[in-house]
Amino acid sequence: MKFNPAASVAIVTGAGSGIGKATALTLLKAGFAVVLAGRRGELLHQVAAESGAGDRALPVETDVANPASVKNLFARTLATFGRLDLLFNNAGTGAPAIPIEDMDVEKLKSVLDVNLLGPFMCTQEAIRIMKSQDPQGGRIINNGSISAHAPRPNSAPYTATKHAITGLTKSTSLDGRKHNIACGQIDIGNAHTELAARMAQGVPQANGETAIEPLMDVQIVADAVLHMASLPLSANVQFMTVMATKMPFVGRG
Repeated sequence: MKFNPAASVAIVTGAGSGIGKATALTLLKAGFAVVLAGRRGELLHQVAAESGAGDRALPVETDVANPASVKNLFARTLATFGRLDLLFNNAGTGAPAIPIEDMDVEKLKSVLDVNLLGPFMCTQEAIRIMKSQDPQGGRIINNGSISAHAPRPNSAPYTATKHAITGLTKSTSLDGRKHNIACGQIDIGNAHTELAARMAQGVPQANGETAIEPLMDVQIVADAVLHMASLPLSANVQFMTVMATKMPFVGRG
């Protein structure tokens, strides 16, 4: 596979749909080489074909909750492109919106594995590459959530993991300094994806009511990630919140 070494190399997890797909396509359009990671290989190949980026788009079927699968993702990246400049820890999942006391432990563990263990293991592998390459360094961007600030009703597993991601972001930012590794977090509210489309039909509110919530174009999120990714390593967006302006988040809704 031919590759222009002047281009920056990115890994996007959860790249088969939603925010991950939009971000991967935006990075490819901007000239990045992008490794598309996700559990559904056929979707990754569709995104690669849609991009028209040829050899700069590399689909790698990946389960971020599986240590061997994560190691394979980063090994394939290094073998193909020779370095890694950007990791977007985007893959995530949720649990049924039920009371916390009724949550099945196995379902809870599955959310923890994807939303926290996955980004943690991907961060480990990224740091190993970034601190060893020449020139040294790179950038890690974690997909947080509005839930990292304020939960929705019956969302304890998802909300807890997104709070944990904030801790991972801060620790990675601190520990990565000496290796020229920057780490930031983007907290996203109501981007119009397949998963969030239900908000246009009405979702539960803190007061017990159900209300329709505004959505924003997912491309706005992708453009925000590109902005963070395009900064020189001497600068970092530590935290960014991108949200639909009129969603019930600030104040009392």
